[in-house]
Amino acid sequence: MAASNPAVAADPGVNRWNVAIAGVIMQLALGAIYAWSLFVKPLNAIHPDWSRTDITLTFSIALVGLGVGAIVGGTYLDKYGPRAVATVAGIFYGVGFIGAGLIQSLWGLWLTYGVLSGIGMGLGYIVPLATLIKWFPDKRGLITGLAVAGFGGGAVVTTLIAPGLISGVGVYNTFIVLGVVYLIMVAGAAQFYRVAPAGYTPPGWTPSATQASQRAGKDFTLQESLRTWQWYVLWAMLFLNVTAGVMVISQAAPMTQEITGVDATTASSIVILISIFNGAGRLFWAWLSDTITRRWVFLAMFLIQFVLFLIMPAITNFFLLATFFMIVALCYGGGFGTMPAFAADYFGPKFSGRIYGLMLSAWSAGGVLGPILIANVYDNTKKYSSALTIVAVVMLVSAVLPFIARPPRVGPAEATNERPATAQGPSRV
Repeated sequence: MAASNPAVAADPGVNRWNVAIAGVIMQLALGAIYAWSLFVKPLNAIHPDWSRTDITLTFSIALVGLGVGAIVGGTYLDKYGPRAVATVAGIFYGVGFIGAGLIQSLWGLWLTYGVLSGIGMGLGYIVPLATLIKWFPDKRGLITGLAVAGFGGGAVVTTLIAPGLISGVGVYNTFIVLGVVYLIMVAGAAQFYRVAPAGYTPPGWTPSATQASQRAGKDFTLQESLRTWQWYVLWAMLFLNVTAGVMVISQAAPMTQEITGVDATTASSIVILISIFNGAGRLFWAWLSDTITRRWVFLAMFLIQFVLFLIMPAITNFFLLATFFMIVALCYGGGFGTMPAFAADYFGPKFSGRIYGLMLSAWSAGGVLGPILIANVYDNTKKYSSALTIVAVVMLVSAVLPFIARPPRVGPAEATNERPATAQGPSRV
């Protein structure tokens, strides 16, 4: 990163919380893509020759695009700076929505909403995480949790707004309206990003003994991190947590009908609750990880989900099952809120955009595998209980990973900016 490049020049004289607010606004817009299920039935009504599988494939393509976009965004973040990458993200994301409303064909839907918006989502998702981690070394869990809570909240907001728009102006015009709004939100928020000085720490802050023991003490490059076993353990933890959560999220309504016997309208009401707890979990678990460490947060989430998935098939009460689903959603969101800080602890904040950007491939992998796995098991057994039992066992085995997770060993000569340093320049925190 060349010091003469104005796109990545440090800008210490800013209020770091303004950068955080911009990150939340941006994530609210990007998280709207998770409300895709709202568009499935209206699209199917307009195009009865399109199968539900074909329409749902749009969302899977978007998740793959997210993984690609996050890797590309993390790679170019250091070179072009957060404002440039986030602005491009807004253009891709907004144009994808607008294009879906204009082209009005299945392949067009895959290309626009799926590929363009998916890549835009990935490009934008990584920016606030990598940027805010450097501004908030004292609150890594809280700040990344706050940023991705905005992402979870975006689905909730869209769920409240989109149905009225669809009934009022039609599904394709809704894509166009949302696309314009999201383009303005993401590209506008991008202009408020600023680069933290190298090795920045808030005045008067020093890491606690617990924090210091969980941090590597060195900024790893992407290549160096990939040569450690820790990177693959963190990837696996995120992948397994995503797979379990997406299984429930993707089949929540029909699963509720089968297990409790309620009608379709009652079962569908659980979707909004899952979205709310998904967002809340991103903030809650990430905040808690600053106190009890990221390892114990993941251990708690895996063990809680093991118990929930094990008991779920025996539940017949709607409200109890809804509570279980909400707790699973809380843990699902918690993985996204906690893992960015986890990765920064182990590999340092300097190259976190590249390192965590590649790690987000676990999201794409789990997002594709989870729905396919539960649908496959259901098709073969005609019941969800078998799939839930399988996931329970997987969660129990997954609990081993937080036990073995340790920061990479760093020799005294390699230690860099992960130890307390004086803040560079004024900071109005």
